[in-house]
Amino acid sequence: MDQLDQITAVIALSMGAAWASGINLYATILVLGLMGNSGTMVLPQTLQIVQEPIVIGASALMYVVEFFADKFPGVDTGWDTIHTFIRIPAGAALAAAATGGVDPSISLAAAIVGGTLTAATHATKAGSRVLINTSPEPVTNWAASLSEDVVVIGGLWVALNHPLVFIGLLIVFILLLVWLLPKLWRGIKKVFAAIGRLFSGKKSAEVVQEPPQIEPPT
Repeated sequence: MDQLDQITAVIALSMGAAWASGINLYATILVLGLMGNSGTMVLPQTLQIVQEPIVIGASALMYVVEFFADKFPGVDTGWDTIHTFIRIPAGAALAAAATGGVDPSISLAAAIVGGTLTAATHATKAGSRVLINTSPEPVTNWAASLSEDVVVIGGLWVALNHPLVFIGLLIVFILLLVWLLPKLWRGIKKVFAAIGRLFSGKKSAEVVQEPPQIEPPT
């Protein structure tokens, strides 16, 4: 039974870190680092690097930057686009490190699954922000951003303290993603199509003046 509990805890920590990284990578590293550094939980040796003061300081700084960048329409989408190349590999690395490095094949499998999960949560976050940005007021951006921060912190706490509950919720979340992502993609295509029509409409509205035709003398 103890071995089963240990396996469950490793899966929850590994997939929890990957899932949370797709939403807010810096909050994920900061929460894990603070919990490990304070002795609230014992991180696997391969993950203990996140509890080093310099890593905690860097993740705290970047979390503050993202906190503000994530609140403004357009800026948040640009930030998410750049972080496509940061969150996904970092999520895969955290998932692999969370296994404790007991077996290279297990770590590689965790990196593959974790990277995919990070990509899915990142795509959901970035896609939903594109749709939210069609609203002219900033309240929805603030509400979405703050909700994401709460979800990341709360989700990691559940993963670390109630692994089975987290795994169950993660399964439900993945099923929701399978249903939601195609709808998000169709919505994003409509947004970009509308933007394209807007610019093409401006072009077609321009009147091109042709030089006057001179009739030959009769």
